[in-house]
Amino acid sequence: MDAYALQRSWDQVTKHGEQVALYFYSHLFVSHPEVRSMFPLAMSNQRDKFVSALGRIVSHADQIENDAAFLQHLGRDHRKYAVVAEHYNAVGASLCATLKHFLGSEWDEDLAMQWTAAYQVVARIMVEAAEMSSESSPDWWDADVVSVERRTMDLTLLTVRPRRAFQFLPGQSVSMEIPQRPRLWRYFSPANAPRRDGSIDLHVQQIDGGQVSPTVVRSLKVGDTVKLGAPVGERLTRREGDARDLLMVAGGTGLAPLLAVLEQIDLEWQRSRTAPGVHLLHGVRMAWHLYDRPRLRELAQKRPWFDYTEVVSDDPSYPGTRGKVGTVAARQVLDGRTAMVCGGPQMVAHTLERLAAAGMQPEHIKYENFYYVAADAHTAQPALTRSGDKK
Repeated sequence: MDAYALQRSWDQVTKHGEQVALYFYSHLFVSHPEVRSMFPLAMSNQRDKFVSALGRIVSHADQIENDAAFLQHLGRDHRKYAVVAEHYNAVGASLCATLKHFLGSEWDEDLAMQWTAAYQVVARIMVEAAEMSSESSPDWWDADVVSVERRTMDLTLLTVRPRRAFQFLPGQSVSMEIPQRPRLWRYFSPANAPRRDGSIDLHVQQIDGGQVSPTVVRSLKVGDTVKLGAPVGERLTRREGDARDLLMVAGGTGLAPLLAVLEQIDLEWQRSRTAPGVHLLHGVRMAWHLYDRPRLRELAQKRPWFDYTEVVSDDPSYPGTRGKVGTVAARQVLDGRTAMVCGGPQMVAHTLERLAAAGMQPEHIKYENFYYVAADAHTAQPALTRSGDKK
């Protein structure tokens, strides 16, 4: 594949802005009306992200073929949309039609061949992963809402219990569809390690203008049934028994997956009385956003291996540590530690920059790096992308 030709042509197409997505979806729904029901009714906030992510993935297919793990995750995860092999043909045909429309005379036989070959690589990896996983797991898991706690004015803690065995690793994420918002899947991170009863805690922050999170916070109730997709992500996971010390840096509800890893370590400590040293820094704008403060302070008092620091950025009256959590994290002891970073995109970017400037090596910094996600991480759709109302 000619990576330069793929990337250059996609850059040319993206200059046409929102017209690209409008043309793509018009072509897809007219030529294959049966796929329309797989997408949300309101698509104004989603169409650009789908096409943008799809184009970036395919135009970098030369890299994807060498590291297919995330596409395999996507293929398995897209089963929840009832996506089958024929749907990939429909999307591929509409993608090529869109490229032809906007590239005009540049869309020649050679370029068409390059794009077709690249798309086939992506589709093959995803379809094979989906077919393999279908032999051992369902397309999605029905889960009962067993607890709803409005912890702050804009944050709700949920507990759901899947009706079938649901296996995940601490630090992974799962997508969820609620009955009040059909076909709008959002990603959340379990805030606990796997339990015998199968229950899963989720921390849901209301996002201004979000299509799903406000409904979760305000309307989801005990007794509702939600759907869960397959767990995804590995970069915030930890090998059981790993003795390397950790520096955990959380922003807002980015705390959730780190709590799951923390619980994993605590369970190991209870069994063996050995654990790595863990220092958790939780950064928030205002002190009342420290929604799990009592639990974490108690844990710090009871566990000799655990330290907890609260960091508040926007409240000048706060008597404790103030500033950006990434800046505070970079002032800690970094040598011999692995950093785990989770939060909003700006918080993560700032923290990575500060840790690198302080001398921490990239291989010792872990964060969820789904680089094929569209810039706004608050939408999800049946597409070759992964994003969500993730905090």
